[in-house]
Amino acid sequence: MTFRAFNQKYLEPFFELLMIFGIIALCQPWIEPLHRYGLTIILIGLVGFSVVIKIPREEKQADEGSQ
Repeated sequence: MTFRAFNQKYLEPFFELLMIFGIIALCQPWIEPLHRYGLTIILIGLVGFSVVIKIPREEKQADEGSQ
């Protein structure tokens, strides 16, 4: 597995879910540390996602024998 495939399969969804978790953590009132660090979690997810989407996606190679 190349880094581009790993990035596309694991890193992009991880940072998307991290941003969603940060929003949930910020909006819930029961667990104080989650509420306190909710904005930080969102920002880490946003910066991470902004970095990983700059990596070009892996292109599928066309079969050369099917012309």
